[in-house]
Amino acid sequence: MILSLKELLSELESKRKDKKVVFTNGCFDLIHAGHVDYLQKAKALGDLLVVGMNSDSSVRRIKGEKRPILSQELRMAVLDSLKPVDYVVLFEEDTPLRLIEAIKPDILVKGGDWSLEKIVGREFVESYGGKVVTIPFEYDISTTKIVERILSLYCRAP
Repeated sequence: MILSLKELLSELESKRKDKKVVFTNGCFDLIHAGHVDYLQKAKALGDLLVVGMNSDSSVRRIKGEKRPILSQELRMAVLDSLKPVDYVVLFEEDTPLRLIEAIKPDILVKGGDWSLEKIVGREFVESYGGKVVTIPFEYDISTTKIVERILSLYCRAP
């Protein structure tokens, strides 16, 4: 379900009494097997998986002017269709700290390429007894690698 932060907080208020809320975030541009595996493992850590997704302007600031490849509407629609994902919420900032502070997840999840010390929101989540978990990558793939492969195959000089 794609919700605004206000709608999400209202939805969680009634459901979180007996459920563990897991939160993760990312750009999710060109969803691939690595994303799916990661989201499945994140969902397995709790009952409700909330995915914070960077807006188009946020992705451009982080990844550069040529990204995202897919618009935020398309990226949200794909994320929302994935079985492990319960809620998708868009954020404009470069980090999800505002979302994390508002949602107060039981478990904060990031990919294995993040050291615990660098995970945004870690200190906040740990301050109230929440857990912070990193999930190792199963696949050596990324949107950047997909783009590079496409360019190498189709943009060669004659």
